[in-house]
Amino acid sequence: MKKNNKIRGFKSLLEILLVSTKLGFTSFGGPVAHLGYFHDEYIRRRKWMDEKSYADLVALCQFLPGPASSQVGIGIGVMRAGVLGGIISFIGFTLPSVIVLILFALVLQGSGIADAGWIHGLKIVAVAVVAHAILGMAQKLAPDLKRKALVLFALAGTLLWQSAFNQVGIIVLSAIIGFILYKQHTEIEEAKTYFPISRSVGVLCLTLFFGLLIFLPILREVTSLSWIEMFDSFYRSGSLVFGGGHVVLPLLENEFVPTGWVSEETFLAGYGATQAVPGPLFTFAAYLGTVMNGWQGGVIATIAIFLPAFLLILGTLPFWDSLRRNPKIKGALMGVNAAVVGILIATLYHPIWTSSILAPLDFAIAAILFSMLVYWKLPPWIVVLTGAIGGVFIGLI
Repeated sequence: MKKNNKIRGFKSLLEILLVSTKLGFTSFGGPVAHLGYFHDEYIRRRKWMDEKSYADLVALCQFLPGPASSQVGIGIGVMRAGVLGGIISFIGFTLPSVIVLILFALVLQGSGIADAGWIHGLKIVAVAVVAHAILGMAQKLAPDLKRKALVLFALAGTLLWQSAFNQVGIIVLSAIIGFILYKQHTEIEEAKTYFPISRSVGVLCLTLFFGLLIFLPILREVTSLSWIEMFDSFYRSGSLVFGGGHVVLPLLENEFVPTGWVSEETFLAGYGATQAVPGPLFTFAAYLGTVMNGWQGGVIATIAIFLPAFLLILGTLPFWDSLRRNPKIKGALMGVNAAVVGILIATLYHPIWTSSILAPLDFAIAAILFSMLVYWKLPPWIVVLTGAIGGVFIGLI
């Protein structure tokens, strides 16, 4: 009997690995598109979860900081085959883009092509992609005047008071304002969902999450080791991002560009390249880590930036059903989401726009790429390829 259970368990893990790897190779389009791919593959085709359970899981991951689509994938793996299933689901979905971006960083360093025309084209791609993300998020997350005001507050605060922690302060203050403005917000309750993780495991994961968030900066100051500094920066960025992969850009930019670890040109080139690969945008960390410390740095950076997502999803799954019923928590989240839009707009201006749009032709190409995404709805890899070709064309003029 035990042998049969082990065989079934192995087959289940193997199935998770195969399906998640398939998604890792084919899921273009960013977090919202990823959720659609997950729904089609996991819910409609394989029926691993019912619609209500999937909706609950998506709601939880949107509530938490970190990469929402990756956390949903982890959660599905956990509910299918426990914690090990979550780990395997993450590996399958993330590894393809991690490998590609590590190789891209190694080629970029080894060939000295940081100033090539196609690199400039990838920076212009970043303008179109972030503008597209802002358009979609603003319509959904800031539909009323109160939240539009929060967007403007976050926009002005991010641009006028630039520091390593200003985004965090803006998010916290926006959560307080949202709590006050929307504490009576009510929605139709969804069915109760059960998750195969005990509350004791949840408490352990949450304790580890906050412990690392507090302990790593102290260890960084005491040891002054570059590996600890890098791990702390990526872990903190992964811990404090609300709104998905695009929002991690300003945090990572503040961590690594002013300190000289990565040049602004190399940073934006990597961000543009990240748009060309499937999978989560957080794999941008693999590129940055490789630029700083070789392929080993890419592996460490990937682990560090995704570790908070693991700890948070495992830590909150057992408590989510009761937490999501609290209207005050929902109100705080509404304020945070509106602030995220403002932070994104500020990021679009600096560093993306100021470092990429240097001439009228740059703006024209950015407008074409934006139209390809928004109006023609072409696949992201076509947009990235077009941007790279446009950058080469600019270099020849």
